[in-house]
Amino acid sequence: MSSAAEPMQLLFAAGAGMLGGAMNALAGGGTFATLPTLIALGLPSPIANATSNVALQPGAFASAWSYRKGLAPIGGLSVRLLAGITFMGGLAGSLMLVWTPERTFDVVVPWLLLFATIALAFGKSLAAWLAERARVGVRTLVAAQALLGIYGGYFGGGVGLMMTATWGLLVGTEPARLMAPRTLLLAVANAAATIVFVASGMVAWRWCVPMLVGSIVGGLLGAKLGARLSPGVIRVWTLLVTAVTTAVFFWRAYG
Repeated sequence: MSSAAEPMQLLFAAGAGMLGGAMNALAGGGTFATLPTLIALGLPSPIANATSNVALQPGAFASAWSYRKGLAPIGGLSVRLLAGITFMGGLAGSLMLVWTPERTFDVVVPWLLLFATIALAFGKSLAAWLAERARVGVRTLVAAQALLGIYGGYFGGGVGLMMTATWGLLVGTEPARLMAPRTLLLAVANAAATIVFVASGMVAWRWCVPMLVGSIVGGLLGAKLGARLSPGVIRVWTLLVTAVTTAVFFWRAYG
């Protein structure tokens, strides 16, 4: 890497972090901005995913703190219990990433991105459709939360939206009431993954630090922008980014 190119690449990482932080503040999906950027900078996919997770972590906890007054039990389960389940799932999922060969991750990640894109596009309507036809108990909610934690630790793209859709289906709670616990449990899953990724030496700190700084700035700016933009504009823009990213990763893995 030339000395002239490196400052521009560091700015590129910071800009991607800013975009990712803004996306998370607006509607979620910040991984769709940071992960492709890190891969474009030359990182192997698993290292890029781990670095992206750590870079976006401060913004996740800042959001969780801002929503703390809205925390309430879900389906009769305390947020503390759900957080414990999510943390253990996040540890398991992140360990799975540590042990996953790079080629395997490259083949799997487009399908995870597609799953996350579908959750972004149809999660609310699908949850409403299923809620009219099924009701499940506490055990199913615990199992579902454990799986969400594992997914959050392994990859995490769109997991916040998946939580909202899953809880809406299982306990019939309105999405507006789920924002606070969703934000907290997303941060918990990311925290578990961060511990494993840092301890395993999977974080590329050269790119992580500028991306982390950018994500904090982007989160602050995104929150201000979100107060002015309509939900429809935010949703369409986020779906466009996720769909294009998913297509690129399919081409990269199978093209």
